[in-house]
Amino acid sequence: MTPQNSNTPSKAERNSAARERARQIREGQQKKEKRTKTLTIWGVVLAVVAIIVVVALVVVNSMKAEVPDAGPAPQYGNEHGGVTLIKDGFAETPDVTVDLTSLPAQGDIEEGALPPGIEAAPDGEPAQIVIYVDLGCPACKQFELAYEDYLTELVDSGKATVEYRVVNFLDRVSSTNYSSRSANAAMCVLDSQPEKFKDYVAALFEKQPEEGGAGLDNDTLRSIAEDVGVDTSAIEDCMKEDTYRPYVNYANGVFNVYGVGGTPGVYVQGVKYNSQEDGDFQAYADAAISGEKPKK
Repeated sequence: MTPQNSNTPSKAERNSAARERARQIREGQQKKEKRTKTLTIWGVVLAVVAIIVVVALVVVNSMKAEVPDAGPAPQYGNEHGGVTLIKDGFAETPDVTVDLTSLPAQGDIEEGALPPGIEAAPDGEPAQIVIYVDLGCPACKQFELAYEDYLTELVDSGKATVEYRVVNFLDRVSSTNYSSRSANAAMCVLDSQPEKFKDYVAALFEKQPEEGGAGLDNDTLRSIAEDVGVDTSAIEDCMKEDTYRPYVNYANGVFNVYGVGGTPGVYVQGVKYNSQEDGDFQAYADAAISGEKPKK
C-alpha cells in the first residue's frame, strides 16, 4: 500500500507529463523544420539573385566590350562619320574605312577650326547643313520634333543637303552604352535598307528612353526597326556583332577633337548655330541659305 505522503506521481500525472514532453518535442521539431524551410527558401532566393547578377554582368560587359579602333562605314556613310540626305535620297560615297587612331590630338587643332567636311556650299549649290546628334539626347529629340518637317522640305526642294553625324556623346551616362548601341542599329538599317533610315531614326527619337540608365535593350531596338518596316533578319548579325560601333566612335572622336561641345551641334553653311544667341533655327537657316552671313 502506497503511503499517503508519497512523492511518486500518479498515473494521470505521468501521462500528463508525457504529453507535455511530447508537445515540447513536437514544437521543437516544428520550429527546427520551419528554420530549415526558411533557410532553404533564402538559399534558393540568394542563388537566383546570384545567377541574375552574373547574367546581368555578362550582358553589361558584353555591351561595354572593347570596340576596335578601325572599321567600315555603312552604305552612304562618309569619311567624316556622317550620312548626307540629298534631294534624290543619299549622297553617294565610296567604300570607307575609318580609324580612330588617325585623328589628330585635340591640342593640335587650331582654335575655332571646323570639323572636316564642314564648309559653305558654293553659290548655286544646295546649302550645307550638318547636324551632330546623339539618339539618347533629349535636346536632339526636341530639335528634330521642332524642325524635322522644315529640314525635310529643304532637302526635298533641293535648297539644302542635311548631313547627320550620329555620335555616342552620352554613353558616359548609360550603363549599357545606349548611345552607341542605338547609333549602331541605325547604321545597320542604313546599310541594309536605307529607305527606312529616316523612319527608324524618327522612331528612336519618339521612343527615346529617359537620359541615363540602361536605355532600350537590343531586342527593343530590333522591335522598333520591325515596327517601321525593316526586315530585322537582315540587321541581326550587324547588331549582334556591333559592326558599325567603330564608325560611331570615329564620328564621336571628330566631335571631341574639334570641340563641337554638345548635341545637337548644328552647322549651316560652315557656321555653327547657337540657339541662345541666334534665335529660331528656321529663320537663321533661311537667312543663311538666302546668302545672308549667319551672325555669331
